[in-house]
Amino acid sequence: MSHDGESSMELASHSDRSLTKALSPRHLSMIALGGAIGAGLLVASSTAITVAGPAVILSYILAGVILTLVMRMLGELSSASPQTGSFSAYAHRFIGAWAGFTVGWLYWWFWAVTVAIEATAAATIISGWFPAFEQWAVAGVLVLVLMLLNLVSVRVYGESEFWFSSVKVFALGLLIVLGVLALVGVIPHSSAGLFQLIGHGGFFPHGVGAVFSALLAVIFSMFGAEIVTIAAGESTHPRESVVKAVNAVLLRILIFYIGAVAVTLCVVPWTSIVAGVSPFVTVFESFGVPYAAVAMNIVVLTALISCLNASLYSSSRMLFAMASRGDAPRFFSGVSSVGSPWTAVIFSSCIGIASVLLNYFMPDAVFSFLVNTTGATGIFVWLFIAVSHLRSRRILLAEGVDVTAHTEVLKMWAFPYLNWALIVVLVALLLFMGASVEHRYEVLISTGVAGVVVFFGWVRSVRIPR
Repeated sequence: MSHDGESSMELASHSDRSLTKALSPRHLSMIALGGAIGAGLLVASSTAITVAGPAVILSYILAGVILTLVMRMLGELSSASPQTGSFSAYAHRFIGAWAGFTVGWLYWWFWAVTVAIEATAAATIISGWFPAFEQWAVAGVLVLVLMLLNLVSVRVYGESEFWFSSVKVFALGLLIVLGVLALVGVIPHSSAGLFQLIGHGGFFPHGVGAVFSALLAVIFSMFGAEIVTIAAGESTHPRESVVKAVNAVLLRILIFYIGAVAVTLCVVPWTSIVAGVSPFVTVFESFGVPYAAVAMNIVVLTALISCLNASLYSSSRMLFAMASRGDAPRFFSGVSSVGSPWTAVIFSSCIGIASVLLNYFMPDAVFSFLVNTTGATGIFVWLFIAVSHLRSRRILLAEGVDVTAHTEVLKMWAFPYLNWALIVVLVALLLFMGASVEHRYEVLISTGVAGVVVFFGWVRSVRIPR
């Protein structure tokens, strides 16, 4: 590719050059896994299983296809122009300033609230082991410790996330291996077999519609893989790293989500799964693994801390990127001597700590409302990504840049047909949420919040034209 083509494809701002480039491809892959594989898979998957039975495998396959399309589109955008703002910056350029403003603030708010959710869940486990420690105090300490970790340097964050994520990847890998060995008869006295998928009320014990009911919970558990494209702006070789990371993340998430759940349902009857209790504990106990519940609690705790770490990272980087282009107060674009966006890290941590306190003192009155404001955020963000990619090729081509001609760019398949298909599916999911009694309140609240942010973004774009 020519030098002119390179410069015209690069959208990176001064903010990207201000941050330390210290993340490697292995860091990026594990950062994405850290955001996507958490309690949603390790614990909440039990709820999805009780809703759909063995047919939940189809829910995971459908969610995996949706995630694959989203990540492929984002992979093309990021490999053409890796930067810290990622999809917020792409929405700003390819849709409009209001869109970049909207998706940036929605995404920041989602992860800022998630900081409190993950910290509180982790504190619940720790307080169970050490009852003398107040849950809210443990949660606050966890946020402060990880805030300091994020302030040290991006490489320290990348290393810590690599090892946090490695624990849960090892646990899921062990489960899959043991499950396969049981299926082929290597492990004796096991009840594992494909008959488990149809032997307890059939493959669709609650009907085909249950697949779509479980799909919502499954999709929400996968949200977070897009963090890899935010982190790409701080990697040593951004374009090459993001291509490798996106490909690796897709493969690993599909294996660990679909593979782990499928093996679980082949090893133990789905009727033995209890909502709210990790289904993987049930599997390990069926193999006679000693202290399986304790071991899985340790894995879940590690996963929660990993997701908390990723939440602080992604929220602070998004706030930093928005401040760098004027969508947030300039104060948040400050960078420390070690290349950390310290003001954005501290502010995002403070919001998390404030939410932790609200959860302790007013869990029903305030905190549940805050959680509901983020209910549909993941689908909104993915919609912005799909539309940004849909418009990007035409706009870039008008500027003399044909991304399809560059071999180093990760290209989307069947453009624009799969874009439109994904947009239709995501809109249908929003409508399904609105029609569902269980999700109606949260989708209405989160849509209302999104509407307010869109309004402020539109007002700002009118006052300050692109």
